[in-house]
Amino acid sequence: MCSNLNSLWTASSWRSSCATAEMSGGEYGELGGSLPVIASLNASYSTSVSVPSQYLLAPPAERKLISDVRRTFCLFVTFDLLFISLLWIIEMNFSSSIWDSLENEVVHYSFSTSFFDIALLALFRFLCLQVAYAGFRLKHWWVIAITTLVTSVFLVVKVIKSNLLDSNAFGYVLPITSFVVAWLETWFLDFKVLSQEAEEERAYVAAVNAACERAPMMYPRAVSDGQFYSPPESIAGSEEELDEEGLGRKAVTAQEKEYVQQGKVALSVVEQILAQEENWKFEKNNDMGDAVYTLEVPFHGKTFILKGLMQCPAELVYQEVILQPEKMVQWNRTIIACQILQRVDDNTLVTYDVSAGAAGGVVSARDFVNVRRVDRRRDCYLSAGMATTHHAKPRCSRYVRGENGPGGFMVLKSSSNPAICTFIWVLNTDLKGHLPRYLIHQSLAATMFEFMSHLRQRITEVRMSHRSHHHHHHQ
Repeated sequence: MCSNLNSLWTASSWRSSCATAEMSGGEYGELGGSLPVIASLNASYSTSVSVPSQYLLAPPAERKLISDVRRTFCLFVTFDLLFISLLWIIEMNFSSSIWDSLENEVVHYSFSTSFFDIALLALFRFLCLQVAYAGFRLKHWWVIAITTLVTSVFLVVKVIKSNLLDSNAFGYVLPITSFVVAWLETWFLDFKVLSQEAEEERAYVAAVNAACERAPMMYPRAVSDGQFYSPPESIAGSEEELDEEGLGRKAVTAQEKEYVQQGKVALSVVEQILAQEENWKFEKNNDMGDAVYTLEVPFHGKTFILKGLMQCPAELVYQEVILQPEKMVQWNRTIIACQILQRVDDNTLVTYDVSAGAAGGVVSARDFVNVRRVDRRRDCYLSAGMATTHHAKPRCSRYVRGENGPGGFMVLKSSSNPAICTFIWVLNTDLKGHLPRYLIHQSLAATMFEFMSHLRQRITEVRMSHRSHHHHHHQ
């Protein structure tokens, strides 16, 4: 796994050369001396921007050989063969013994009285479609066009020329079922399989192209000169330089270095997703002006992106969402537990989160183990993470273990007004279990809006507390 992550990080090592800057404590107020420790963001719905590593960074050879939607199509083709065969067997056993019927329909085959050819027609569709779309993985509709045309013409001729309609009910059922299933296969391939795979391929190519661009092109609206600063606790450059300086906590063991590498990969993927804002598809908004967007991620389905304006300085959101993961449980009702399992280095840690149930209790609580990494820059705070494993929290029977792909939060400072900031949360989480995907997708936007409501309430409480504290201090 470590080698895979190393290759992913190498593929994404287009980061801009960051200036090594010592930020004064005054710039961040009380937060200036705080370590940029990544929060274990909001568990099941939380932290992750799941844009899987293979979406943006993996070479084509590492992508899935067959997509989920194509596999579903092949399964439906298999169902076609089995279902028509079952109906034919029932038909043979309907009027006389199955062995007599087999002899009459197969050995003494007659076009006008036998159903055997309809079963052979289903076998013909099965072989052609499986070889073409599972074996050769064709991306064109010509094979299924031929099978559907042959099926339609054959069935029409058979119904006209044969005496099947006089025999029993199966004289109607078998031809009609075979006709309907063949056209359903055509519709599914043309409108679902080929269109979705084409969209995924376009997104993949665009993402790979984006990976080759230089980082100064990132966030053009937020940073005019494209110059980012490194976190004050670290030095821009290699980890060897950091080790030589001996600053702060360092990753020593192979496992710790793997955690750091995972965090870097997640951070790179998050940056690339945020850079593709023009491709986000608007879904819905709320009364506060927050908006939820989606982005189709190849082989991983929809990615949900929340964007909202906060009427407070960016440092305050950074403190509440990123620096204090343990305290998030006090105000964020979408999680019920949060624990830091290990601090790997000054910018990386491993967390354990337990999400609250959702969708009116239909979705039960989930637990997550995530590795998190933070990057604090001049114009924004960026946190990123992804699912990992840790010996302190193996899978347990109490919760279903969910998995978060690479993802995180960004808090973007306003260039014109330091009293406001933009908050972005990108989410693509696999809750595991046997849950209908549409149910999860419907509840995610509502959950994200709920999180924003809790966050705004928390910010209001913190600011009132600060005012009260300053008021008593001046007295």
